[in-house]
Amino acid sequence: MVIPSWLTPPAPSTAIEIASHRVTVAGLGRAGSRPVVSAYASEPLAADAVQPAPAGANIPDPAVVTDALRRALERTGLRSASRVALVIPDSVARVSLLTFEKLPPRASDLDQLVRWQLKKATPFPIEEAVVTSFVANVGEPGTTLAAVVARREVVAEYEAVVGALGIHAGIVDLASFNVMNAVIAGGAAADGDSLVVTLAAEATSLAILRGSDLMFYRHRAAVDEEPLSALVHQTAMYHEDRLGGTRFGRVWLSGSAFVGGAEQARRGIREHLGAPTETVDVTSVVQLRDPAGTPADVLDALAAPIGLLLRERKAA
Repeated sequence: MVIPSWLTPPAPSTAIEIASHRVTVAGLGRAGSRPVVSAYASEPLAADAVQPAPAGANIPDPAVVTDALRRALERTGLRSASRVALVIPDSVARVSLLTFEKLPPRASDLDQLVRWQLKKATPFPIEEAVVTSFVANVGEPGTTLAAVVARREVVAEYEAVVGALGIHAGIVDLASFNVMNAVIAGGAAADGDSLVVTLAAEATSLAILRGSDLMFYRHRAAVDEEPLSALVHQTAMYHEDRLGGTRFGRVWLSGSAFVGGAEQARRGIREHLGAPTETVDVTSVVQLRDPAGTPADVLDALAAPIGLLLRERKAA
C-alpha cells in the first residue's frame, strides 16, 4: 500500500543531541526557500554525566541530564515539542559495512540476513539488540549496507532522558552519520572524495565519502590511545590502497572545539594530507539569526542535530 502524502508524518522540526559533555537543542524552520535555525542552545554536562559505551550504564544519574535538557529547551522556547529527532554518541553502537551480491526483496528477510551477519561479532545476544541498516554504496561486487547494532537497553537510557520531559524521540541516530548529512546537505561532498572526522571526548569516528556514498567507516575509542595523526594516516592509506583514491578533495572536522586543539588538529591534518581542512559549517546550507562570526563551538554543537533535521526534511 502506498501511503498518501497527507497521511505521512511531517519531518521533525526539533532535534536534541545528548553527548558526553553537553546537551544541545536545535529547531529548524524556513525563511523563504532557505531553511533557518529558529533556535538553538547547549547546556554543559559534568564529565561523568554521560558515559557513552555499547554496554553498561551510560547515564548513571538521568535526572542530571534531564535537568540540563530542560534548561536548553526553555532557552530555545521549544519546550512544547512533542516529537523530536534524537542524536546519540557513536560509541553507543557498532557500525559494520556489509557487502552483498544480491539483496533479498523483502525487508524482513533483509533484516534477518543482516542480523545473521552481525551475530558472531556482536558482544551480546543479537536478540537484545536494535539493528538497522541503509545502503552505503552500490558497485562491484554488489550493494554495501551500513549496518548499525546497539544494545536496546542502552539506547533506551537516552530515550528515557527525553521521555522524562514528555517528549517522544521518533528518530534516533548516531552523531557522525549526521555530521556527514550536514556535509552532504551543504553540497561539499560533490568536491570528490571527502574525509569526515568526528571527534568526541571518548572516541573518534572517521568516514570516507565518495560524493554522497559512504565508502569507509572507522570508530576508535580514546582508550585505544591512537593519536589522531595515526588514525588519519591509516585511513588515507586505505583510501589509496583499497578505494583507488589519490588525495581527498576536502577534510571536514567536527567536535574539535569541544575536545580541544581545534586549530592544531586542522593544521596537522592539512599538512599530512595536503587537503583543505575545515570545520563542518551548517551555515552554508541553513540560515542563522545572527550568522556573523559564528563561534566554532556553536558550529560543532549544531552539526549533528541540524544534519539530522535536514536529512529528514529531504526525505519527507
